[in-house]
Amino acid sequence: MNQAIILARRAFAHDDVPIGAVIVRDGRIIARGENRVQQKKNPTLHAEIVAINRACKKLGTKFLDDCDIYVSLEPCAMCATAISFARIKNIYFAAPDPKGGGITANARIFETDKHLWKPHVLQMPEYADVSAKLLRDFFKLRRKN
Repeated sequence: MNQAIILARRAFAHDDVPIGAVIVRDGRIIARGENRVQQKKNPTLHAEIVAINRACKKLGTKFLDDCDIYVSLEPCAMCATAISFARIKNIYFAAPDPKGGGITANARIFETDKHLWKPHVLQMPEYADVSAKLLRDFFKLRRKN
């Protein structure tokens, strides 16, 4: 999760919402991603999507069923669905997202029986404060400017 927080800071540095994600296989990071929505002018380039694309390319596969993803903020519905489609085994996230989260808030996409792949989801509250502060600082700066 520390690496996801570092990536979130990188996203902040290039004026993207500070969210980072890492994909881990057999205890090793195989892919990293940070939000690149503003940088690349593409609304789908969330940290999770960037990391999934990189992991699939690296492994030469479309399924990541032996991988875990660590994200600095609860994934939105789009990213949670992409994680499911990639068949990632476990989702670990730092801060919950009551406004835009797709797992514990709003869409709650894994609460339906119709989802083909349901990853195990775990919040890591010991990282929630640092992630939430980064987001608050980012949006405070945005409102100021």
